Amino acid sequence: MKIKEWFIGDTSKTSVQFFRSLFVGGIATIADMIVLILIRELLHVPESIAAIFGFTVGLALNYIISTYWVFAKAKVKNRIIDFIGFAVIGIIGLGLTQLIIEPFAQQGMFGTGWFVQWQIFGNLLPTDKYYIVGKVLAVVIVYMWNFFARKFILYRKVEEKEAPVTEENTSGTKEAKESEK
Repeated sequence: MKIKEWFIGDTSKTSVQFFRSLFVGGIATIADMIVLILIRELLHVPESIAAIFGFTVGLALNYIISTYWVFAKAKVKNRIIDFIGFAVIGIIGLGLTQLIIEPFAQQGMFGTGWFVQWQIFGNLLPTDKYYIVGKVLAVVIVYMWNFFARKFILYRKVEEKEAPVTEENTSGTKEAKESEK
């Protein structure tokens, strides 16, 4: 497998898509985390609400990059319906994120999370920062859900005849057409 294949062109190889999705997910997660932390720390919005804003920014960024670089062919041709499916899978991921963050939250939807109540991290981390640990754990679990759900529900394999035209597979064709003239 060529290094170029990992970064350029359409692919239906799960390993390449997983790598690309991990890269895209990393970018989206950084944006998500920045928004989450800024809204929580600067505006003092509860963690569970701030996570929704971070999620929205991350989802939009992830969709835009994924549809052009990770998954070549959508099963649904209508971009709006494709985005809705992408978003629904993401919203399920958001629900999982909320459930995972909740035990780490100082101001959770159901009160103080039990990791905070029990001060599970002792003096290693202030209790008002526990939500960051919950978010990191959620990122790993939700990434796996998002990738495999999107791959198998929303996108299809690239057929050989639909593979992108490259210099390697057109050189003979080009020469043959020129000699016919």
